[in-house]
Amino acid sequence: MKGVIFTEFLSMVETAHGLDMVDTIIEKSDLPSGGAYTAVGTYPHTEIVSLVCNLSEEISVPVPALLKAYGQHLFHRLAASYPAFVAQTDDPLEFLELVETYIHVEVRKLYPDAELPSFECSRPNSPKELHMTYHSVRHMEDVCEGLIRGSLEYFNRTANIERKSIDDDSELFIITLNE
Repeated sequence: MKGVIFTEFLSMVETAHGLDMVDTIIEKSDLPSGGAYTAVGTYPHTEIVSLVCNLSEEISVPVPALLKAYGQHLFHRLAASYPAFVAQTDDPLEFLELVETYIHVEVRKLYPDAELPSFECSRPNSPKELHMTYHSVRHMEDVCEGLIRGSLEYFNRTANIERKSIDDDSELFIITLNE
């Protein structure tokens, strides 16, 4: 997993809970990296799992809620760092459709060794409804939901998000824009 995932998570923790909390969860996590991350480095995804679980224990917030909040935070940070990615459209559903075919293509140019989830998108019922199937062995579906929510905030829209588990490595997100 790319280091930017770790650096942004620790930045979010520091902003919300202070540097002492960052130190606490790093110490409790017993990380092979020692908790020293660079944005372009690559680290085992088990380290982020350990950090999140320890933060959950420290602040008594369920892991899924932390991961969703992190996804929202991450979206806004990535949008600020890579404005060209979000400048492609002003519609959040169109933007989400571009994740696999444009954004991940560009990310792979920047980070050829990035192991990204994959997405399949369709609009079977309405132009205001997007079916987005997430595939990943890392099971970061809650982060994905947070990223979706972050994109909706960014584009100043609201939507209903329904989730359905498809199989061990896939989750269907049904995103229906509100009027």
